[in-house]
Amino acid sequence: MMMIPRKRNNFDLFDEMFNDPFFTRGESKLMKTDIKEKGDKYLLEVDLPGYEKEDIKIEMEDGYLTIHASMNKNIEENDKGSKYVHKERYVGECSRSFYVGEDISEEDIKASFKNGTLKLELPKKEAKNIDNKKYIEIE
Repeated sequence: MMMIPRKRNNFDLFDEMFNDPFFTRGESKLMKTDIKEKGDKYLLEVDLPGYEKEDIKIEMEDGYLTIHASMNKNIEENDKGSKYVHKERYVGECSRSFYVGEDISEEDIKASFKNGTLKLELPKKEAKNIDNKKYIEIE
């Protein structure tokens, strides 16, 4: 006979199974983004699986491009004789901001959304040369 200690008083097989790294891998970071440089433009590809085009808002303010997505999908239990054992439906919102410079306006940016991927095309503009760099000393 072998004794195995329980992690908590109310042991639930399904909680243990779904907390396994196999099921939780990759959940920690929403809006995974790839940025490519191509000729005279930058291409951003943002993963937004499960979102619809209407759930996504893109805004420009003070040189920052902000992508905001929100989701509120309630799935009703239609079958009265059943109940959920485990449910993983995302309800909430997420956003990411990128500094693109104050010379780029919303008219300069092209956006498309297909198969859970938001694609943005931004023109490459010359960065202003800052000659007066100031450094902060670390104590």
